[in-house]
Amino acid sequence: MKKDKRKSGWKEHAVAWCFLLPYILFFAGFLMYPILKGMKLSLYDSTLGGKEVFIGLGNYVEMFQDSGFWESLWNTVFYVLISTPVMVVVGFIFALFINSKIKGITFIRTCLFSPYVLSMSVVTGLWIFIFQPYTGLVTRLTSCLGISEMYWLNTRGLVWVAILVTTVWWTVGFNMILFLAGLQDVPEDVYEAARIDGAGRRQILFGITIPMMKDSIALVVMLQMIASFKLFGQTYLMSGGGPGTSTRTIVHYIYETGFTNRHMGSAAAMSVAFFAVVLAASLIQNRIFSKEG
Repeated sequence: MKKDKRKSGWKEHAVAWCFLLPYILFFAGFLMYPILKGMKLSLYDSTLGGKEVFIGLGNYVEMFQDSGFWESLWNTVFYVLISTPVMVVVGFIFALFINSKIKGITFIRTCLFSPYVLSMSVVTGLWIFIFQPYTGLVTRLTSCLGISEMYWLNTRGLVWVAILVTTVWWTVGFNMILFLAGLQDVPEDVYEAARIDGAGRRQILFGITIPMMKDSIALVVMLQMIASFKLFGQTYLMSGGGPGTSTRTIVHYIYETGFTNRHMGSAAAMSVAFFAVVLAASLIQNRIFSKEG
């Protein structure tokens, strides 16, 4: 009997490893190896296509003295701070709306989610056309309201609004679906009991729905925060990092340092520092939600 149990246990472990092995190889080859390679490269004075010379922490010292690095990092943090609450709240409101039993809600759900499947170039091209001066849709609407000409993509402050609106339209559908899954996991019996006790919609929302969706909210906040930290395509295609360098994000700056200026060692050091910032922010956010729990 013991031998049979050992054989069956060994077979179960073998089957489990057969399923896990492809993912482990993929994870090691396409995630862990590039991370370790980047950390090693950050210790070298390396140019694209040139020789590598070991300089230790020289790239990190240069990075901390680089005003462009700090400016791009602040631009990124600023976008995270303004975009994460908006994306989470709008996604949650949309999820509450499409979770209601309204006629035609399937069509509305499809319309709200469909922009998420579009490519970045298509989305940015569309919104560049919408925000362009004189002939853009937004300009026409503001003109009808008696507001003077606004150069959305060439004015500090306004350009961030344009980028945020574009990103919300493009990606909020993903947050909406995650919230919808959380809403549908809340037992209907709890709502029925609350209504019998005389609870109103606001009391149900803040007393039942939001507390019972704590895990879903934590997941969406973390995913949205990481996605906002990785902002690159919208600023690169819509404003080119301008006006000036006011919308140049850290990923954009790393790209310029590594592939435009060919300083691969410096770009690798910035990437490692950026990884540490995102990891620290994720751990802090996770700790906050754990304490609230």
